[in-house]
Amino acid sequence: MILQAFLSLLTPSALFAVFIGTVAGVIVGGMPGLTATMAVALLIPVTYALHPLTGLVLMGGVYCGAMYGGSIPAILLRTPGTPAAVATAIEGYPLTQQGRGGLALKVSVVSSFIGGIFSTLVLLLTAPLLAIFALKFGPPEYFLLSILGLVGIVSLADEGKLIKALISGVLGLVIAVIGTDPVSGSLRYTMGIRDLFDGVSFMPALIGMFSITEMLKLTGTGRIVRETVDIKTIKREPMPKGLGRFIALGSSIGTLVGILPGEGATIAAFISYNIARQNSKKRKLFGHGNPEGIAAAESGNNGCVGGSLVPTLTLGIPGNSVAAALLGGLLIHGLIPGPELFTKHGVITYGFILSMFLANLIFLGLGLFFAPYFARISVIPTALLIPGVCLFSALGSYAMDGSIFDVYVMLAFAVLALILEKGGFSLGALILGLILGPIAETGFAQGIIIGHGSLSVFFTRGPCQILWAVIVLLLVPPVIQVYRHHFGRKTLPDAGAGAEQD
Repeated sequence: MILQAFLSLLTPSALFAVFIGTVAGVIVGGMPGLTATMAVALLIPVTYALHPLTGLVLMGGVYCGAMYGGSIPAILLRTPGTPAAVATAIEGYPLTQQGRGGLALKVSVVSSFIGGIFSTLVLLLTAPLLAIFALKFGPPEYFLLSILGLVGIVSLADEGKLIKALISGVLGLVIAVIGTDPVSGSLRYTMGIRDLFDGVSFMPALIGMFSITEMLKLTGTGRIVRETVDIKTIKREPMPKGLGRFIALGSSIGTLVGILPGEGATIAAFISYNIARQNSKKRKLFGHGNPEGIAAAESGNNGCVGGSLVPTLTLGIPGNSVAAALLGGLLIHGLIPGPELFTKHGVITYGFILSMFLANLIFLGLGLFFAPYFARISVIPTALLIPGVCLFSALGSYAMDGSIFDVYVMLAFAVLALILEKGGFSLGALILGLILGPIAETGFAQGIIIGHGSLSVFFTRGPCQILWAVIVLLLVPPVIQVYRHHFGRKTLPDAGAGAEQD
């Protein structure tokens, strides 16, 4: 059946659909505010007139391409094209400022490719078995998974700024609770503004904190990089050594997180990034342009692509919002998720899965070829760059829900980010609080209901115990570092005074 699926994929219409979908996905991912979910959802009516396989591979190509495309503006302009690219921006943009944007782009595309190939291979070989694993995750596990992500606030803190990082994370959690209570349905901190009933729009806030803030900083400079970016030098620059284990780490975490229904690439990228930071021998370079962080984050968010389709194809439970849109594409063609999808409609299903290998190859080729040319964006005069980026940022914020209020949200968060950065607070920690706050709140509330008011439900279940162990292991290194930083210095003068008395 896989051979038949492969032959059906080799038809001109299917190959053309994969290519067009992947290229379109890269473009969509690179545009702030235009997400893969939006693109796939808009394609559903179009695919109705196409053969089921052609329609599915078109949407699959967009999905794969968009997950990689978000890293391009994140690295070059500190403007994440997708929420999952935030962690990439933390390490990628400093490399661009150092004149090494081409290298960052190459690390990004190779890591994205490996993460995507690994997750698709897992989808192809073990989808039914992993679907059973996904069903064991309930609200208590999602709550602890969110706590696992929030632990990253500690690792994101620069030396001596742990308190400010924690304050930033708490601020993000406070902003995240604005809107409607997911359990009681009551309104919280909306101030009577209808646009806040659904909470603060995440993407406009993200664009404001990263894109607009960076453009404001660039107003006093001529270019992002003063030196000329030489295309031949970028092409000859080799990949940094030692990235393999970070790519493997991100690919594994991204695939596992993607399998869990309702979770997303943003969480996978941040968890991968935080664990990589904890285990790196170059930890002090993180936040200042470390390719290891890009490798972990990008392989993590692309690992979610194949992982998210495991529960979608086998159980009909979308792994994330993009997978939900893809599920709609399946249903309009009469393809019902479940065993029949891999037996009766096996040629279409396996053809769709195989097309994702091809989509990853396509964006790998595009990324490697165009990386030196994309890198030249960093030498564009800011007099041209700033108006263009601000225009697309405003359009992207408005396009999310067609609301001018989201543009105001973008501007408000740009001002907030400037104030926080001037005060030495962590934007990364604030973003983590914004992303994980709603997931943690919903998981905790539903877990309490399941446990009939008892907290034991968060400790007695097998997956919960594993997650607690991982959380503790991740907290140990930062706690030791904080202890050495604060108490180690205090003991030095005493030791010296004792030596003088002797």
